[in-house]
Amino acid sequence: MFDLVSFIPRAVAQGIPLLFGSTGETITEKSGNLNLGIPGVMYVGAICGVIGAFLYEQNATNFVPLLGVLIPTAAALVGSLLMGLLYCFLTVTLRANQNVTGLALTTFGVGFGNFFGGSLMKLTGSEVPSIALTSTSNCFRTALPFADKLGWVGTVFFSYGFLAYVAIILAVIASFVLKRTRTGLSLRAVGENPATADAAGINITRYKYMATCLGCMTAGLGGLYYVMDYANGVWSNDAFGDRGWLAIALVIFTIWRPAVGIFASMLFGGLYILYLYIPSGMNLSVKEIYKMFPYIVTIIVLILSSMRNKKENQPPASLGLPYFREDR
Repeated sequence: MFDLVSFIPRAVAQGIPLLFGSTGETITEKSGNLNLGIPGVMYVGAICGVIGAFLYEQNATNFVPLLGVLIPTAAALVGSLLMGLLYCFLTVTLRANQNVTGLALTTFGVGFGNFFGGSLMKLTGSEVPSIALTSTSNCFRTALPFADKLGWVGTVFFSYGFLAYVAIILAVIASFVLKRTRTGLSLRAVGENPATADAAGINITRYKYMATCLGCMTAGLGGLYYVMDYANGVWSNDAFGDRGWLAIALVIFTIWRPAVGIFASMLFGGLYILYLYIPSGMNLSVKEIYKMFPYIVTIIVLILSSMRNKKENQPPASLGLPYFREDR
């Protein structure tokens, strides 16, 4: 029988990295920047968190759980922030092509992560090509203390590490700021018509930098969550898979609404592991077909999104386009 109680927590765990990535990319795209470097940003956030945790675990005489959380989190945020600054410098200041820059950042991020991941593996001298950060992972994976006492309710809603709840809170805050605040209105104006926003006195460069850097830092937390929580603190090169690209597809699926991304990410997370819960016997080819579900849904979403005619369902009008003040 299909065990829904065990399926939902695993689907949520799969969906949280997607939620971090899609929320960050939505914030970025609302400013008119199309950052296809999100997969690389998430990878850099993950490896920077691993480096911070590794150095702390190796040098700490007494492991302090609070520092075990703060150090890798700060390292992940700084690493992803630097990626955001690099993207903004190339696309906003130097006006480089956003598509090419984003793809270059993805390639760079994966290479950066694999290089330093491989270096740490050599330092540990492990025969297995991975790094295990058990003490740090236990801090990130600690569930709410009353989860075990609530039965299936505790399992479904309260059995996650703190970063899962941070992802949901950030998505709600992002949705509120974009819709209900003056800052959000200005940011949406920059993404829709930067010339008009500039004429109204809005600093285009500042808003693009701010949104992109915040978006990258949010996406970087998705990489940190994947390693420290979902993967139990184990880093392996190229293990992150295609989650960064699915996060970008989720932005379109949610019609650029971070709050909708909460449910959409769980849906995609469920589709990602659905093949584990559908009986297929010894026929491995059938399982491979089941693994295609999230990508089939992505293709269908892209087709449906191209057919939407309502303005509120369309991407920001200046998405991916550089802004030249002289052309205003």
